[in-house]
Amino acid sequence: MILNKNIKSYRIILASQSPRRKMLLEGLDLKFDVIVRDSIDESYPSDLGMAEIPEFLAKSKSDHYLDLIDKNTILITADTIVWHNHEILGKPLNVQEAYELISRLSGNKHTVVTGVCLRSLDKMRIFHSISNVTFRKLRHEEIYYYVTHYKPLDKAGAYGIQEWIGYVGIEKIEGSFYNVMGLPVQMLYNELIDFIENQ
Repeated sequence: MILNKNIKSYRIILASQSPRRKMLLEGLDLKFDVIVRDSIDESYPSDLGMAEIPEFLAKSKSDHYLDLIDKNTILITADTIVWHNHEILGKPLNVQEAYELISRLSGNKHTVVTGVCLRSLDKMRIFHSISNVTFRKLRHEEIYYYVTHYKPLDKAGAYGIQEWIGYVGIEKIEGSFYNVMGLPVQMLYNELIDFIENQ
């Protein structure tokens, strides 16, 4: 089954402000609308495990768009976390915090988890993708160069794998590269096919 032929009867909504998710979904040759709403609560229960957190947040985000869903609509929401030493490394507040976050990742392995929620009028599917990323030991001047030139304040863990720091610093990826960018498109493609076939 070719997804693009069978999805034409649906309106696809990507509820995300991430330009990287928009670019990755465009790579599937799908027509979709991007709709973003402000002031969405991103808190979560403290007893959730690593993979449960982004799944919970993806589902929670979808709850804010229910009024847009009809029988011919599929809503896509997602959330990505960077997990290191049993805690989430969120988006830095400033360049100094970005420097500190990348310094923690330098010379270590961390885990990136993206939770995705597909939602139609009468069905919902939630799944996640896990990737392990290893940074080589970075020099202080390399970290400083990246955070001052690229200012990755909108990125979990303070880095974008598709940017300079990924080119020079990442030694190994176990799992989906695109998941680290914010959307596991290969998994999403297969999940969309199954979602439509079983509508």
